[in-house]
Amino acid sequence: MRFSDIPGLTEIKQRLIRSAKGGKIAHAQLFMGREGALNLPLAIAYATYLHCAKRGEQDACGECPACTKNVKYIHPDTHFVFPISNVKGDKDEDRFRADIHKSWRRFLLEQPFGNLSDWTSSYGGEDKQAIISKDESREIIKTLSLKPFESPIKVMIIWQPEYMHPSAANGILKIVEEPPPSTFFLLVSNNPERLLPTTLSRTQQVIVPMLSDDELEQYLAGLPGLEEKKRTKIVIEAEGNLRLAQALIESDEEDHHERLAVWMRTCFKRDYPQMITMAEEFHEFDKLQQQALLHYTLTMMRETLLALSGADTILRSRNGEQKFVQDFSKVMTVNRIEKTNQLVTEASYHLERNGSAKMIFLDLSLNVSKVMNS
Repeated sequence: MRFSDIPGLTEIKQRLIRSAKGGKIAHAQLFMGREGALNLPLAIAYATYLHCAKRGEQDACGECPACTKNVKYIHPDTHFVFPISNVKGDKDEDRFRADIHKSWRRFLLEQPFGNLSDWTSSYGGEDKQAIISKDESREIIKTLSLKPFESPIKVMIIWQPEYMHPSAANGILKIVEEPPPSTFFLLVSNNPERLLPTTLSRTQQVIVPMLSDDELEQYLAGLPGLEEKKRTKIVIEAEGNLRLAQALIESDEEDHHERLAVWMRTCFKRDYPQMITMAEEFHEFDKLQQQALLHYTLTMMRETLLALSGADTILRSRNGEQKFVQDFSKVMTVNRIEKTNQLVTEASYHLERNGSAKMIFLDLSLNVSKVMNS
């Protein structure tokens, strides 16, 4: 992956390029951004640029041997560490590592903007907790003790370091602080607050924001067959989350607005049989559809909060959504919206960690009903 494969984020790309060309590369950097930010693709593109033998002013050349290997994720001096579930089975250690790294390369090629849930689903580990084990920390030290094979440098990309076993996180502190010569750590995190303070203090932080509406719009405009009306709606719903935008493109034409309106009315009326029915329907959605509905709910809560605050000029809702927001603001308060947002965010968190969708949605409905009628 190169910088040109990543939409937007021009200022961050230029800053990374300047650091490489000026030889001022921090030995350990933390690419941090919330769920949906493109921090992993950006770290990979940066590693490609660092290895490139013919660096350009704006990007890696894409043609030298280092670039051709990096585009397939097989460069011998770019190393990846990532959370995995306990799906080893009867495989021996070497065979398991070979297979899981093959799955990792396939995941990066097929879902370059995917998240942890996409990754665990890709190799069949979605029903188990993914972690970076303490054995992996020893593997990191072993790998980096070797000299580079082809490039003048080595790059170690650790994705989701917040999933490190405590002993693994402590085990790499020294090597992160004092890595071997010409070795660079790129940590990629969606929840940096879960990292050890000692890890944070040893890294230079690179904050990766969500894409702006214009950046996402420009990316979607380059995709064939996407109508302008749907594109505009996706930009509003996705709020800079490229993975979610892709999910909205690939999903069937679903009217989240109508479903949300029915759901909120059901909660307000305390219609418990209908809540159970809706929970069963929610369970039948795929995970992307489930998350898209919850994300849309948060978007409409934001719109309702703006309406309550009298900030109608910056509302992003249109047509039927505006009527929903106006009606919904009559029964909601700032406190109720805050509590509902927290409940929806927690439900999204549990979904990503493979909880039962039916139970999560039913529990969410019951709690939202309680909030709306408090």
